[in-house]
Amino acid sequence: MTGLPRPLRLVLRRLAGALPVLALVVVGSFLLLEAAPGDAVDAYLAGIGGGDAGQMAALRAEWGLDQGPLPRLAAYVTALLRLDLGWSSAFERPVLEVVLERLPNTLLLMGMATALALSLGSLLGIVCGARPGSVQDRALSLAAIAVYATPGFWLGLVLIVAFSVELRWLPSGGIETTASGLAGWDRAVDIARHLVLPVLALGLVYMALYLRLMRDGMAELWGQDFVRAARARGMSGRRLVLRHVARNALLPVVTMLGLQSASMLGGSVVVESVFAIPGLGRLAQESVARRDTPLLLGVVLLSAVVVMLVNLVIDLAYALLDPRVGSGGGG
Repeated sequence: MTGLPRPLRLVLRRLAGALPVLALVVVGSFLLLEAAPGDAVDAYLAGIGGGDAGQMAALRAEWGLDQGPLPRLAAYVTALLRLDLGWSSAFERPVLEVVLERLPNTLLLMGMATALALSLGSLLGIVCGARPGSVQDRALSLAAIAVYATPGFWLGLVLIVAFSVELRWLPSGGIETTASGLAGWDRAVDIARHLVLPVLALGLVYMALYLRLMRDGMAELWGQDFVRAARARGMSGRRLVLRHVARNALLPVVTMLGLQSASMLGGSVVVESVFAIPGLGRLAQESVARRDTPLLLGVVLLSAVVVMLVNLVIDLAYALLDPRVGSGGGG
């Protein structure tokens, strides 16, 4: 692969490493769910008031639960190779169809929260790092620590009470107004209004983390030789801060962005529950409650794919910021 462009070599290496990780996710998740007591038949019969042994046996045979774990694992992996995630007994629809229906809501929430956290956190971090130890640095750093220590679900509840209950400025939940009949730009504005509070609840916590990373990185770089050399050449303060100090301090922020993608996806589960957003988080909660193993496996697998794709994008961004990444000839 030495003759390929550097970004393409990086993508191929990441894709090759993703295959065993996905295999481990599938097998591990399946075995963990098998170890849990009960199955979808138990949850279904409990929901309808119970059933006799004959009905339970018939349902297990119909849903393929009458076989052992290993045959079912082999059948599940074989179906995955055909891009078939199985059948959801809870929704009575293909798992892939149900998951893809909920995925855009989660991606929209994560994308907007990530954009808010990265942009605002980096900007405030530059403000702090431009003059470490100043009054504004101490005030913003203290506020960032307070926000980062606040649980996301509690912050979400506070935002609902303040902006939905008391001020009545924003909706308290959902992804859009039910049966509103809105379309086009009006629907986009309605969805944006519904996402303001969830995005703040999810994004502010990570914004505080990126602020601290940017601030600490810039504070450490001020004593480096290349910064002193730039000062000796008479470089202006703003240009020095943005082009030399802030750009190099951005590298650990971008790295943390990739590492935190899985945590943000996990945090979206809580935020979606608080704000009643029909995304992957609520879908996972519903699949656990109904013991719908194929649906939960589909959510876990697709979540793993999303995290891997996010990290791939982060790796490409990192390669643009630092030319040394992916430039080795070993790939």
